[in-house]
Amino acid sequence: MFLLAFDHRGVFARTIFGTTGEPTPEQEVLMADAKHLIFEGVRRAAQLGGVPAGQAGVLVDELYGARVARDAKADGLVLVMPVEAPDRAVFDYAYGDRWREHVEEFEPTFAKVLVRYNADGDAEGNAIQAARLAELSSWLRSTGRKFLFELIVPATEAQLAAAGGDVERYEREQRPALILRAIEAMQAADVEPDVWKLEGLDDPADAQAAATLARSEGRDHVVCTILGAGASDERVDHWLRTAAATPGFVGFAIGRSIWADAVRGHLAQTLTRAEAAERIATNYLRFVDVFRAA
Repeated sequence: MFLLAFDHRGVFARTIFGTTGEPTPEQEVLMADAKHLIFEGVRRAAQLGGVPAGQAGVLVDELYGARVARDAKADGLVLVMPVEAPDRAVFDYAYGDRWREHVEEFEPTFAKVLVRYNADGDAEGNAIQAARLAELSSWLRSTGRKFLFELIVPATEAQLAAAGGDVERYEREQRPALILRAIEAMQAADVEPDVWKLEGLDDPADAQAAATLARSEGRDHVVCTILGAGASDERVDHWLRTAAATPGFVGFAIGRSIWADAVRGHLAQTLTRAEAAERIATNYLRFVDVFRAA
């Protein structure tokens, strides 16, 4: 399953359009159009015959990507849509108590959450998140819907200090064990994703440990994917090769590494719309090829 991720909302507005504060209505129109441009890159990849519809997919938000979501379903793509409110340290629902209605309106292949969870972090926040996520997981399971869980493990101040302030060192030395602890905590809280979207794992043993835990105790249907985190192509390639060689990993959900430069080029009028879509398709298919080749 190869997902092109562009469900970014606040980050999309700030980093691509340079907004400060709430976007204007004019900026919102431009952002919705930019989201559709990214989708046109996926369509172009499909035209090139690189990925079957059942494997190709998009991770897109309702706020700026409602049109994309409907077009993706019409095209037979895997559709993943976020349930979480953006830019929150503690998971909460977008659209408040009406979150179920929004899932029902779009009927994505997977409802998705992005959760920041560090087992050594905010204990109260972790407990609040676990309760809310258990509610979501239970409702999705009881209504026959599927669940994709994007896990982000931000370093605590103490963890980053132990890594000498080096974020990449933290990611290599401490984050893999924290990913396992987060998965264990969610499973213990009755949070049961069908897909875990995990940050990059550099060591094959760490990737295998994560996949094994995700599929433990009868969870044979559960699979894992790798996210890109806006990292360099070289580092993402390494994560993809590590994951591809690990049973239980089935693909990726990568975003900015694929589309950011193309969207900026189109906005700056250095790329036509067709050229930007072609570049997005090429970048997307290159990552597909890396995974398949490994």
